[in-house]
Parts: sequence; structure tokens; C-alpha cells
Amino acid sequence: MKQELRMFKFFIFIVVLTIPVGAFAGYDKPYVGDMISYDAKYEDTFIHLARDYGLGFTELRAANPYVDPWLPGSGTDLILPTRHLLPDAPHEGIIINLADMRLYAFINGDEAPYHTPIGIGREGLSTPEGTTKIVRKVDGPVWRPTPRMRRENPELKEAYFQGPDNPMGTHALYLGWPQYALHGTNKPFGIGRRVSSGCIRLYPEKISELFELIPVGMKVTVVNQPIKVAWIDDELFLEANPSLAQSVAMEEYGEVPEEKISNDEMRQIVKTAGEWQDRLRWPAIRKALKERNGYPVAIARRPSLEVKGDAVIEHEGPETVQIPEESQDLIEGYEPPPEKRDEIQEARKPKSSLDQDEEQKIKVADDQSSETYQDKPFRTLNP
Repeated sequence: MKQELRMFKFFIFIVVLTIPVGAFAGYDKPYVGDMISYDAKYEDTFIHLARDYGLGFTELRAANPYVDPWLPGSGTDLILPTRHLLPDAPHEGIIINLADMRLYAFINGDEAPYHTPIGIGREGLSTPEGTTKIVRKVDGPVWRPTPRMRRENPELKEAYFQGPDNPMGTHALYLGWPQYALHGTNKPFGIGRRVSSGCIRLYPEKISELFELIPVGMKVTVVNQPIKVAWIDDELFLEANPSLAQSVAMEEYGEVPEEKISNDEMRQIVKTAGEWQDRLRWPAIRKALKERNGYPVAIARRPSLEVKGDAVIEHEGPETVQIPEESQDLIEGYEPPPEKRDEIQEARKPKSSLDQDEEQKIKVADDQSSETYQDKPFRTLNP
């Protein structure tokens, strides 16, 4: 018996030795995906393009703010924001970033995380932040409207079982927070928008996939990070997403009101730049923070290597983070000195905007999104 046990241990030792060194490593890149340039076709709408390319409605609109989302026009050049910087959180379990309305599931070992757009809670019914876990999985969930929902809409039934009228769709992953879940939907045009009562909605095909991949007990972290910064090779990238308040304006009018960032967010930009703070391109940072297009843009570049004689110099970040004076006015609560106020006001004047007729046209089309989607046949998803 002891001889057999020794042989078994030796066999396990040999198996471990044959596993590649990087096999146990997690995904070490700070981003997922790559950007796509797309020539619109006559029949395209943002609703269909978003679903075809794994995007949400608001992020597609943020990336193309001056394009009609219902009639982009044949031949129109569109930016598909299919690259995302990962949130600043441990790469484990599921991470949900409310600001970019996206779920990242670290279930593929050293491969890129599974990621997909989501719909989140509307104003006044926000999705909570914090850490929880998946406590149960249900195939064919029953939706029971809350008393508040039935007061707002007396026509609602007490319960909706599996079928086309069930807004929870076909599958649900319930969280440790009571009354919150990741689930499907019977209204896919709501993905990438603030439309739920706090739950997290996914495209029907995505919740079906996730249901099979996610075990009960998996950690779920919910954060709200509109500003993300990371080095990709030798370029520093900034991804500025609309805040939760700005996303409402983006959805309704196609552009966002200007909003300053917090002192912590500014420190994050400067700290991530590290030794290369003096190479930050502040005009590019200002533009990204003002437009909130929701995809990574380069804001600095560093030399690939610095070699002195036979030595390769590794630069360390500064011990303290100094926010340069030229960026102070981007921070929430900053009051410029009197002599600089006129200069700052001039710089803030918009360079271009939609005229009122165009804004009204987009708003009317958006209000009719439900009918528009139902009138169009469902298109086969791109592989």
C-alpha cells in the first residue's frame, strides 16, 4: 500500500512538472478586445449593430454622438467601441462596472475574460455597489412585481412565469443581495441603457451562455468607474465613460453635459503615468474627459527601453503624486483664480453641436424605439 502511495505521489509530481509555467497565471493584459471601424449599411440601426457586435446602445451612441442612431445612413463611418480597459479591481470572479455598463467574468484562466454589455438600474433605482456572490441559479425564473411596481402600473399581474411576457427572460443568477439578480430580458433594446429596477439585464443569448459557465458561489464585484487608465505596451490610455447621470443625457440627446472628475480620478491618471508624468498630453486628456466617448485614447508615450552602458534601467513611479497646475480646473470643486477665469471659459465653449431640429428628431425616434425594434425582423448575430 505504501509503495502504491509513493508511486501515485511520484506520478502527480511528474504531471505537475509537465504543465507549462504560465498555465496557472491569470489574464495579465489591462484590456480586452480591439477597436473596429465600420461602414454603415442602409438597414443598420444602433440597436441591431450593438447586439451584433456585443455592445450596448449607450456606448455605441457615445462613440458616435453626431450620428442618427435609427438611420445612420449607408456608407457612414462608425466607430465600434469593442476595446475596453479593465476595471481597477482584482481579476477574479465577475466584475460589473456600472459606468461602462459591462460585465467581465474571469472564468477562462489566462485567456481574456468573458465580457458582455448589460442594462442597469434607472435613476432612483440604482444597482448597488460592493461585493457579493451568486447564491442560486434558476432556469425559467418567475418574475413577481414588487408592490411599488404594481402601484405604478396596476395592470401588472402578480406573477409572470416562463414565456415572452416575462421581463427576466429565460435564466437568472441570483445575487446575495435580496431581490437582485443577473438575468435575461424580453426587451433586448434595453441592454446598454439605464432601464431596470436595479437588476442587471443581459442579452438573451448571453445569459444562456453565462448560466452554463458560472457556478453558484462565484464572487461578484460591482464598481462604478467611469475613468479607467492603463499602459498598453508603451502607450498610456485613458477611457472616459459617461457618468451614470451623463448616460441619461447621452441617450436622450446624443451628447453629454460637461462634468468634472474627482480628485481621486485625477490622481489615478497622474499616478498611472508614473515616471512619465511630464509626457502626459493634457489637450488629449481634456478632449477625452469632455466628450466621454467610452473607448481608450492614447494620452502619453514612453520609450520602450532606457539603456545605459550594459544596464537596462527600470523606472519606478514617484513617491508622491503631484497634480500639475494646468489640470487643476478639471477637478470637481476647483475654483480658478480671477485672472484665469476668462481664459478657461473661452476654452470651454463648444466647437460644434447638434441643432435643435436634429436633437428633436433623435429624441422622437428614441421614444419610439420599442415599436421600431418590434417591426424589424431579428437579424442573425455575427459569429
